[in-house]
Amino acid sequence: MMTLVWFRQDLRLRDNPALAAAAKRGRVVPIFILDDSDKSWAPGAASLWWLHHSLSALHRELGALSFYRGDPRSLIPKLVKEAEATGVVWNRCYDGHSVKRDTGIKNALKRDGIEVETFNAALLNEPWEITSGSGEPYKVYTPYWRTARARGTAAPAPKPKKLDTKHLASSDKLDDWRLLPTQPNWAKGFSDVWTPGEAGALDRFKQFLDEDVADYDEGRDRPARESTSRMSPHLHWGEISPRQIYARLSHDFDGQAARSGAAKFMSELGWREFSHHLLYHFPNLPDDNWRPAFDAYPWRTSKKDLSAWQRGMTGYPMVDAGMRELWHTGFMHNRVRMITASFMIKHLRLDWRKGEAWFWDTLVDADLANNAFNWQWVAGSGADASPYFRIFNPMTQGERFDASGDYVRRWCPELAKLPDKFIHAPWKADKETLAAAGVVLGKTYPEPIVSHEEARKAALDRYKQVRKSG
Repeated sequence: MMTLVWFRQDLRLRDNPALAAAAKRGRVVPIFILDDSDKSWAPGAASLWWLHHSLSALHRELGALSFYRGDPRSLIPKLVKEAEATGVVWNRCYDGHSVKRDTGIKNALKRDGIEVETFNAALLNEPWEITSGSGEPYKVYTPYWRTARARGTAAPAPKPKKLDTKHLASSDKLDDWRLLPTQPNWAKGFSDVWTPGEAGALDRFKQFLDEDVADYDEGRDRPARESTSRMSPHLHWGEISPRQIYARLSHDFDGQAARSGAAKFMSELGWREFSHHLLYHFPNLPDDNWRPAFDAYPWRTSKKDLSAWQRGMTGYPMVDAGMRELWHTGFMHNRVRMITASFMIKHLRLDWRKGEAWFWDTLVDADLANNAFNWQWVAGSGADASPYFRIFNPMTQGERFDASGDYVRRWCPELAKLPDKFIHAPWKADKETLAAAGVVLGKTYPEPIVSHEEARKAALDRYKQVRKSG
């Protein structure tokens, strides 16, 4: 029997239940559709760079992958006829657009007598499987993850032993989609950092376990170190499954540091699960304040300040280093993500959705659930939110987590010659020190665009207003 396999965010052969089911039925027709029907949250530019390379890798692994661009609701019935398929399989996505779209496609195919099966390949547990004692979705991370851990998850499956794949003559050519930037090629540094595809994901995870897991618990907060897993883009595009990661982290590790690091990384995997749990149950999470009281927050609208933040020209070195790392690599260290997000929301008082949109376009690991949940968490408008009075001080954060200034010096080289004492607050240095370091505030490096003390007070005042109105 011929089976159409609709690849989406599951670009791998191992632990891919839809692909495994199709292989058991007989011949496989693998397809990928770049969905043009999602007008609100289509993949951003950095994600498209990753997608191009990941699809190229999957095409090589499968031996055949047919490419289409358009609305899956009209394309899939046509492809079923072209392939003479008797069945269609796919792995589920959990955002509101995908759920509605996929339900319609499934019902239409079944009416036409086509067998349809869908599977979970992206999460340890389905979002509807983890509920509170009252049967409601969890809204706080800790009890959610406690329940999910107790429930466990299925073991990962190997890749199919045999795959008989067919390519469709109507397929586009991937290069014709022009997903890669050219004029200018702002992604030229990405390939020095990333290897998209299943092989790249497995290699990166092995490196993390071999070299970084023992330092993860403490080192994950040090942006100058290579101590984070950098698995997020691989997970987003499904080049490795959370079940594969969970299974390996559940094994015993040699040494207390490695065990502690593995446990901490497991909890980060749980944070990802929780964000998808929330997105499924609250599909407006990327667009609306989860807490309606925040609809009354008086956001500023300053294009100048937003641009300074985006370009890494705020005058606060820790913030600027993070924003420049993002632009040059498509990635930002997790600790610095919190610092930069807090600065945009609470120092500049710009709507969290402005930052969400920028990260969506510039991150190679841009994930709708994670992005929306984490921005609302920082803003205080979301579930399990950070307290409104937690306003990161970018200077003390830098002094604590980048004490020697290595991270700032890498991404803000115009400050490289400043002494450690002033690397996170150049405006505090005297004229002689600045001159010796070749720093001219306002010319070679910007003056702070806002006073930390004044911005903190203004943010707290406005948050208090929201709390009163709510």
